[in-house]
Amino acid sequence: MTTFVALAPVYHIKAPTRGNMPYNAFYTYLLNEINSSPHTVSAYRCDITQFRRYLTSESPHHNDDPYSVKLEDLRLWIASLSAAGMKTTTIIRKIQSLRVFFGFMEKRRGLAGNPTALLSPPRIEKPLPDYIRSEETNKIIDTSPDDNENFSSIRDHLILTMFYSTGIRAAELIGLLDADVDVVRNELKVLGKRNKERTIPFGKELQEMIIRYRTIRSATVGKQSEQNAGTTTFFVRPDGRPLYYGLVYKVVRSALDTAQVNSRRHSPHVLRHSFATDMLNNGADLSAVQQLLGHQSLATTQRYTHLSYRELQNNYKLAHPRAKKKED
Repeated sequence: MTTFVALAPVYHIKAPTRGNMPYNAFYTYLLNEINSSPHTVSAYRCDITQFRRYLTSESPHHNDDPYSVKLEDLRLWIASLSAAGMKTTTIIRKIQSLRVFFGFMEKRRGLAGNPTALLSPPRIEKPLPDYIRSEETNKIIDTSPDDNENFSSIRDHLILTMFYSTGIRAAELIGLLDADVDVVRNELKVLGKRNKERTIPFGKELQEMIIRYRTIRSATVGKQSEQNAGTTTFFVRPDGRPLYYGLVYKVVRSALDTAQVNSRRHSPHVLRHSFATDMLNNGADLSAVQQLLGHQSLATTQRYTHLSYRELQNNYKLAHPRAKKKED
């Protein structure tokens, strides 16, 4: 007699998908364990959701399981964001969200390795400084007020000339003492950032303007400036009080607006940039310009060499017949 043994049916059970579990655990961790604000959690959720959407729709494996994410997935996602025109600063913020998420996964959820560990974020390129072309600056400086002009007009013209002739910062100009301006040696003693003092030479043109200004200042402000010579602020208002940044900014802005200079910004710092650019364009040594500007790092000064090279490029395109050939 044959005995039949009933075999248990075999079922192919699909492994459970993790779905939202690790992501929700991360949001709970942010809220309850490190006390992140709801706004911060919402920002993380937005960035991570966008990445998950990319994984399921555009990545090669169409899977948003965080345990299967590779470095290549992250790099392709960043490339897609950049190609879509997203700002570099926004991309960097999104990368930081993923760093925090995968760090949590590694420490709390058994992730074998953090895929963001070797991810290099895109570099933020610093914009080149605005500057004014030398012919435009010369036009402003050469428009000198007459002797019968009022005190403020003569002072304002000296402010513009000093910015362009010495490259000092607005705060340094406002803080100049009378004793810091030497018309015998033709030097300025400037107290810059981190209380670092430097000496800036100047030429005969500025020397004559300073002497003229001091004469008119004595007549306008009165005996007070003569009695306190050496300890008073060099640049003053008609009543003897020192300048402030808003007034200096207004002086520069008004002059550059009137001249309709070709610059996006019309501020005192633009004249400082113009000083550095024109110095380098006319053959000044880079380290010398660094000292004149009071830069701690030579790399900061090197930004102006890019401006100088751009000027060379523009001149080449305008002047050389072969450079314009394909554009005609």
